[in-house]
Amino acid sequence: MIEVERLSKVYEMGEQKVSALAGVDFTIKKGEFVAIMGPSGSGKSTLMNLLGCLDLPSSGTYRLENLNIQDLKPNQLAEVRNRRIGFVFQSFNLLPRASALENTELPLLYGRVPNAKEIALQALDRVGLAHRAKHKPTELSGGERQRVAIARALVNSPAIILADEPTGNLDSTTGREIMKLFHELNQEAVTLILVTHEQEVAQQAKRIIQMRDGKIVTDELNGVESC
Repeated sequence: MIEVERLSKVYEMGEQKVSALAGVDFTIKKGEFVAIMGPSGSGKSTLMNLLGCLDLPSSGTYRLENLNIQDLKPNQLAEVRNRRIGFVFQSFNLLPRASALENTELPLLYGRVPNAKEIALQALDRVGLAHRAKHKPTELSGGERQRVAIARALVNSPAIILADEPTGNLDSTTGREIMKLFHELNQEAVTLILVTHEQEVAQQAKRIIQMRDGKIVTDELNGVESC
């Protein structure tokens, strides 16, 4: 599903060049649950941006479902982000004045998908929030807001879901509930890539990639612990 070869990213800061990613290689198969870990400045967020087609590499190759991402035009990249990638963020990124249903159906509206409300309601039901469809984010708990964000990520049946510190703004009990939901989705063959600095969260994944100084230092299968 994902093939990364010698992927690098260099940022120009004035006269200086900063290497954020230094030639990484890996593959991720359909249905995998992968955690990417590393300290601040390790390159994990840069890698997440590249995998999410939010940025393009300076060199190397990224193929998503046999598409060469670096060869795509901006409008094609936007379509890949909308159709093939679901995003879950630490800060939820929900529209405050929109209901849970309206937030969930946004990717469908951008993609001009028919029957958007019906599909969005099904996605909310999948995360156990159909009964809260009319509530706005301010009327939902942190865990419920993250579930709405996950429903929004799922609504287009994407190839992968990228989750960036998805439990970072949640208490430990709610965080475990969200991780339990990720496990349930993964059991349905949803491919999950999770960026975290929390060891307890990473241990929920089936594979852990450790990064440092823009490079992968370990890439190992993990004996998953129960939520």
